[in-house]
Amino acid sequence: MKKSAVISSIVCVFVFVSACIISANGLVVHEHDLSKPAHGLSWTFYKDSCPDLEDIVKSILEPALDEDITQAAGLLRLHFHDCFVQGCDGSVLLTGTASNPSEQQATPNLSLRARALQLIDEIKTAVEASCSGLVTCADILALAARDSVAKVGGPKYPVPLGRRDSLKFASQSAVGSNIPIPTSNLTVLMSIFGPKGFSLEDMVALSGGHTIGIAHCNSFDNRLYNKKTGKKIVDPSLANSLADDLYSLCPTVNNSVDFTNLDVQTPNAFDKKYYLNVQRNQVLFTSDQALYTESDSAEIVDSFASSQTVFYKKFVHGMHKMGQLDVLTGKKGEIRSICSAPNSESVGHSEL
Repeated sequence: MKKSAVISSIVCVFVFVSACIISANGLVVHEHDLSKPAHGLSWTFYKDSCPDLEDIVKSILEPALDEDITQAAGLLRLHFHDCFVQGCDGSVLLTGTASNPSEQQATPNLSLRARALQLIDEIKTAVEASCSGLVTCADILALAARDSVAKVGGPKYPVPLGRRDSLKFASQSAVGSNIPIPTSNLTVLMSIFGPKGFSLEDMVALSGGHTIGIAHCNSFDNRLYNKKTGKKIVDPSLANSLADDLYSLCPTVNNSVDFTNLDVQTPNAFDKKYYLNVQRNQVLFTSDQALYTESDSAEIVDSFASSQTVFYKKFVHGMHKMGQLDVLTGKKGEIRSICSAPNSESVGHSEL
């Protein structure tokens, strides 16, 4: 065994009370490292009814991500936007109409990736061919997000299953009040995360999802321009070199077409570089830089920037908690036949 691997194993044993393994590809977390699943969820939910489920998910996801690795961020974001609004119930996957708009049509969701949504549909089709009427879209989304993180080099972890799909989507206002916007400060962030049971450390860890993905100019140009007048401004918390690059990319205010990577160092690798960027004032969103504005959150950023293992561990615990938010289980909700619409015998596309 190489010396670096020995050191990593020693660090893992001494830093964490629960056991963990450092593999060549990152942290591997096991079921006994995590809290007991929420009532109705189980580590072995589909063991008998659809034993090949996780292999089926991977069979669709792996080649798709090999073709376009950037979709990993799209799937992770889709899971977050599902869970934070109405719980992890697949409601974000439902489509609406002009007169009855779905969650996808709410402002925070307009930039959700169409290909990510399509991939969930493709996985669902493959699962239905093998295990018809047994696996929910909400569970498929949770697995796809988990596997996407692993594909880009992040931690590997188990996901408890047994979520049911919602019969309807949330209102536009519910989406707006539950999804943090890029201009949020630390107080606003915790006003959304806190009531859902997340600690400050959880919030900082989940923010690390921004180590992959992209951002359009209009999501961060509040740091470049006066949004009302369009005149250039100087944000002292934005590194000059990055600001210069962003002015070139976004020459005018409210540009919703052009985009750039959230992580300026390793955009397609799930690593701790995001936190190093926060320390160096090299992140795009106000909400990301806000993590370094107060001592408590800054200390957490520093700890994650110092140890990728610490970040991975806390990220997995945050994802485990997030993936169980307000889940429907048992006989609540349904198992959709297709992910974009409730079943014909359900109440249909009603707004909450």
